Amino acid sequence: MHGTVDGFSYGLVTPLVAYFMACLGGALGLRCTTRSLLVTHSWRPGWLALGSAAIGSGIWTMHFVAMMGFTVEHTPIRYDWLMTFASLAVAVVMVGVGIFIVGYRGARGTALFTGGTITGLGIASMHYLGMAGMRLDGQLEYNTFTVAVSVVIAMAAATAALWAAGQVRGFLWSVGASLVMGLAVTGMHYTGMAALDVHLQGTSEPTTGGSPAELLAPMLIGPLAFLVLAGVVVLFDPLMVMGRTAGAPVERKPGVPAHTEPRRRARHPARHPAPSTRRHLAHRRSRTPQNR
Repeated sequence: MHGTVDGFSYGLVTPLVAYFMACLGGALGLRCTTRSLLVTHSWRPGWLALGSAAIGSGIWTMHFVAMMGFTVEHTPIRYDWLMTFASLAVAVVMVGVGIFIVGYRGARGTALFTGGTITGLGIASMHYLGMAGMRLDGQLEYNTFTVAVSVVIAMAAATAALWAAGQVRGFLWSVGASLVMGLAVTGMHYTGMAALDVHLQGTSEPTTGGSPAELLAPMLIGPLAFLVLAGVVVLFDPLMVMGRTAGAPVERKPGVPAHTEPRRRARHPARHPAPSTRRHLAHRRSRTPQNR
């Protein structure tokens, strides 16, 4: 029996909230990636890791908020806890790999393409792994072409967002990029849902897994709390808010005075003889053959 799928059982509430979560995670992640390009190498891994976790948490929360409005007629839906949180780990790790590539190699050329591709595949993997965690009395089937379109959307969105993060053009630029990224990620989600067909085997309730309502609490308490914390870090970092570019930072090492270089440059001209001394030496060299 073919099951009737409804992805908007709460109307526009779940798509709008899901879009907001995707934008929030994208904005924080892109600002952290931008900030990593302005600091020394010792601080860069921390900012990139924070950005990876922000984007991964944002798209994971977006996915399951959108799934709150997903229903299949004649059968309840439950979710496998292990598979659900494994999708969060996959999202954070794969997005992190892509962001680290761009953070260390630059948002251009091969590095941008590789980082965007891996990040996009991470977004798509999170979506379909989360869908594999659904438990219902039926079988899920996907349209291959529509699935491929959703993956391409994810890769294109990730590549464009990482390129925007590498431009370092201020706060409003990153906000605009996050809005585009949120739209693309949400669009990828609903494109993937459009590829789904459900064939029911009966109307009994699955015996394992948690209900969508049971998943809502950890989503709001866990990843959402992290996004708020990351937002506080971004808010109180003036260099990130202003979007100023910084010159190549000089790492201070223990035991090295701060003004060593200026002093060295100040002593450098004294190594050359003064003009009067040079004339005196030239005069003595010119008289030497006559004295022999």
